[in-house]
Order: sequence, then C-alpha cells, then structure tokens
Amino acid sequence: MIVHDKNLLDNEALLEEANSLQSGGFISKEQNNLIKKELPAFRSQSNILVRFGFFLLGSFLYSSICGAFSLIGMAGEDFYFKICCYIFAAVGFGGAELLANQNYRNHGLDDAFILGAILNLGFAVAFTTDGYELVIAVFVAATSFFMYRRYLHIMALAVFCLASSAILFYGLFEFGAIGKTILPFVTMLFSAVFYFFTKKTVHNLTETYYYNGLLLVNSFCLILFYLSCNYLVVRELSVLLLGNEILPGTDIPFAVFFYGFTLIVPIVYLVQALKTKDRIMLWISFLAIGFSIYTIRFYYSVLPIEVALTLGGAILFAIAYFSIKKLKEKDSGLTFRPDRINNSSAFLNAEALIVASTFGLKPEVKPQSSPMDFGGGGFSGGGSGGSF
Repeated sequence: MIVHDKNLLDNEALLEEANSLQSGGFISKEQNNLIKKELPAFRSQSNILVRFGFFLLGSFLYSSICGAFSLIGMAGEDFYFKICCYIFAAVGFGGAELLANQNYRNHGLDDAFILGAILNLGFAVAFTTDGYELVIAVFVAATSFFMYRRYLHIMALAVFCLASSAILFYGLFEFGAIGKTILPFVTMLFSAVFYFFTKKTVHNLTETYYYNGLLLVNSFCLILFYLSCNYLVVRELSVLLLGNEILPGTDIPFAVFFYGFTLIVPIVYLVQALKTKDRIMLWISFLAIGFSIYTIRFYYSVLPIEVALTLGGAILFAIAYFSIKKLKEKDSGLTFRPDRINNSSAFLNAEALIVASTFGLKPEVKPQSSPMDFGGGGFSGGGSGGSF
C-alpha cells in the first residue's frame, strides 16, 4: 500500500534521531552532517515557510494543469461541467503518485496535489449527489484515509479525522430528533473508544513511520471528547439542531452533567498530562481550561471584561511565578530545569561510541591516566611481571 521506499522511511526516522542527538550534545554538527551524507533521504522541507511556498507553487502548477484540461473540454459544455471535478481529482492522484515516485515527501509540492485530489473529489461527489452531506463525508473520509496509507501524509489524516466525525454527526441526523438528542453522548463514547484504541496501538507499534499519524488521531480524540459534552457546544447545538428555545430560568436537559463535564475534564487532562509527562495532552488541557472559563463567562458575566482579564492575568502570573520558584531546584520528575538531553555535557564522551556504532568505525580515544601504578605486566596480568 505504501508507495514510498521503506528503507527511506527508516532513514528518515534515523535522521530525526540524529538531529535529536545533536541538539542534546551527544554528537557534533559535523558528525550529524556525516550521517546525513551516508543515509539516503526524501526530498522534503523541514522549514514550514519554505514548505508553504512550495505548496503555493504546487497549487499554481495544479491549477495550470486543470486549466489546460478545461480549455480542451470546454467544447463538451454541460457534460464537461458534470465530470470536470472528477478529472481534476484524477490530476491530483496522478501528480501525487508521480511526485512520490520521485521521492518527494512533506515537501510542499506533494501537499498541493494530495489535498487538491481530496478537495476535488469531495466537490465532484457533492455535485453528483446534490449536496448529500453523509455521502460526501464518506467519500472524503475514504479518500483521505487512502491518501494517508499510500503516502503517509499527516494532513490527509487530519482531513480523515474531520470527515469521520462528520459521518458520525450526519449519520445520527438520519435518525431525526432522537439522533440529534443522543449526539453528545455517542460522540463522547466514540472519541473515548478510539482514544484508547490508538493509545494501545502506539504502545504496540513496530513500524515507526506510523507513529505521528497515530499521535495525531489520539490528540484529535482528546479534543473531540472534551467538545462533545462541553456545555456551550451542547447548548448552542441544541438550539441550532433541535430548535429548542431556552427561556430565562430554564436550562437544557442534563445541564448538571454538562456543567460538571466542562469543569472536570480539563482538570483530568492536566493531572494526567503531568503524571505521564505528555506534552501534547498538557497543551490540550490548557486550551480546554481556557475554553471552560470562556464557557462559564459566556452565560454568567460576574465581572466587567477588563476587570476579569486583569484579575485572570494576575492569577496566571502568580501561578507561573510560584510554580517556577518551587520547581526550579528539582533535578528529577516535574522540574523547571532544561531537559538534560537538550543541555548536557555529561554525555559528550559518548560521541565516539555513537559514531562507531553507526558506521562501524574504531576511533582512537586516548584514555585518562590512571592514578594507580600497576606493574610491568608483559602478558595478560594487570600487574604481573615475569616473576613474583
């Protein structure tokens, strides 16, 4: 299924490890450059701005090819307009395959053709089905998942996550008011199941090039789980989807549950992130806490906005200040000190061993002089001479 050479995928993981070792002080820049010369790699761009520039260039190229086909097919008039998006999607698939065979990966040019193919196929299905949302979501989810499995494209997997959520939503809408009513609870269970499934899959993973994709799905499930039963989201969707009119003094059904969910889940995320040292979950917990505060303030404005912002900033400053003061002297566990792998001089002597294990070299390392004076052993004894 994967079009890329798996040896290059393995080399990509090794190069990432080499960069991590260089940043941690285990190997020098020259040694890292030597590793890069020895290991063949993809044509990729790590600089996000350069990659975005190539993405724009690829989009212009894609549009030019589609425009050329349009000039030829304009003679077909109505028939061509019915199939043009399918042709444009085929151009995207063909361009993505061609670039992949030339070892382009995460470059920018391939991004344009992969995402363009998914987008045009979605438009094509929309025109064919007169905008039937569920069918569009199914085709987009299937196409984006295929593009991820074929090219290991992370942005295509992000589209798959959104499209899969849309399938769940529009599928429940098919059941009418009952489906819309149980939507928050079904979404919560759906995201929880897939969170633990991806978590278990990551732990048992043997092919490293799937790691980033599973991590993305795992993080998406965390966000979806929180938003599924957030009070603001549920209340506004109940008004929008069910047409419920919430009068003053009344509230939505199960309001106590949704209030508790909105307040408790971000705290659970924060505690679990600190316990497992999960940086992504920590970021998500901070965002969830901020959105929970916004949710409460959206319906209950206790203080003027300028007073609330000033007071909130003062509280955050105090928390940050006392946390840094308490943690800055700790050497292990949760600490404010820089990560040892990023700032360490204790392991610099391991450079020769790492390079030797990588390339099979035998560098000459001059040992430090020992303070203990052994005898003149001429054979194998540490201090044995020819006689006692």
